[in-house]
Amino acid sequence: MANSLQVGTSYRQVIKIALPISLALLVPQLNLIINAVFLGHLSEEALATASITGVYNLIFAGIGFGLNNGLQAFISRRAGENKPKEIGVIFQQGIFISLAIGLFGMLFTWFAAPAIFKATIHSPKIYSDAVSFMNIRIIGLPFLFIYQMRNALLVGINQSRLLVIGTAAEAFINVVFDYGLIFGKLGMPQMGFNGAAVASVLAEFTGMAVIFFVVKANGISRQFSLFAGFAYNKAITITILKLSGPLIFQMAISIVSWFFFYVLVEHHGQTPLAISNTMRNVFGFFGVFSWAFASTANSMVSNVIGQEKKDLVVPLLYKITRLSTSLALVVCLLLNLFPGAYFSAFGQADNFGEEGIPTLRIVSVAIVILSAGTVWLNGVTGTGNSKMTFMIELAAIIVYCIYVYVVLEVMKLSIAWGWASELFYWTMMFSISFWYVRSGRWKSRKAI
Repeated sequence: MANSLQVGTSYRQVIKIALPISLALLVPQLNLIINAVFLGHLSEEALATASITGVYNLIFAGIGFGLNNGLQAFISRRAGENKPKEIGVIFQQGIFISLAIGLFGMLFTWFAAPAIFKATIHSPKIYSDAVSFMNIRIIGLPFLFIYQMRNALLVGINQSRLLVIGTAAEAFINVVFDYGLIFGKLGMPQMGFNGAAVASVLAEFTGMAVIFFVVKANGISRQFSLFAGFAYNKAITITILKLSGPLIFQMAISIVSWFFFYVLVEHHGQTPLAISNTMRNVFGFFGVFSWAFASTANSMVSNVIGQEKKDLVVPLLYKITRLSTSLALVVCLLLNLFPGAYFSAFGQADNFGEEGIPTLRIVSVAIVILSAGTVWLNGVTGTGNSKMTFMIELAAIIVYCIYVYVVLEVMKLSIAWGWASELFYWTMMFSISFWYVRSGRWKSRKAI
């Protein structure tokens, strides 16, 4: 390409962007699985409680991810238009917004979340452990948000390869301090369940600090004037909020609905809750390639539209979908061939795996549908119509919540039936997103 900020649409270009994102996403998801394995060896109760705290933390991480996606589309559009001077200002305003949301998240967790937990969680022990854990864990939220903003920058300017360095450092710190603080090893105090919270905060701070160094060392700060004249810009802030606002609400309600699902599972007992925690890890770890291709779709669609090549959007999304779905099919096959090997890692009794296998088979199929659905949904985001992305998510979530409530709370069916909700959810997401992009209605939208 004539300019490194502008991307092509070949399979090679897709893989070049998606592979580093995959590695950057794979490492923290591996951390979560290692964390769950450590807690599983601590006790089944700790593994069960981690499902509640994990999903609660994902609500705020998802809010940051929504802001990240909007910022990424905005930066990618300016990269496609070859306007590097505007990228630094966009990034600065993203930092201001993320810190404000981070402060709100901390205050909400300390003063409002305990009442919500008490009203929804039946077990007094799980309630007290969850509150204690989140009071520590939420301190890492500002570090996580700033780290996510840098991810948006690096993917938006076609430098996704640099993401791996920060996540590798974060992974190392998380594993070392998880092991040391949960079990009292390596000369560290034994903190049990709360040790995982402290380890996560330290890891998020490390990831933020390392990626800050990487951006500076590679001359990106200077190239885009990231920290020159750090000042509030009302016009750009409003544009970011218009673009990211629907995505923030989309991610928030999406994960709140998942929190609602886990609360319903908790009513079925400790073992179903612990099994469901391992299913979250399946989605997180084995779905990383799909999420990476989705992020690639967001960035590349916005970039090629910025190049005034709107006719390339649909063929590009077909290419990304083929790659994403192919890898998901391999994952689905492996999980169905070796389900016992997966459950054995969590150090529980044999009946734990036996109860979880039917759920794992359903989740493995859902990952295949997710691999296509999330690519096309992020393609919608890349067109700049984040309101449509939100409406698609909202429609799917309404169906999802009604289904899980009827199945788990009214009919009292097994959690395997509850997890079947993911099949309906992702089918709906894919169908509407596919229709919208193929319709071409986005082509007449005002540029961002």
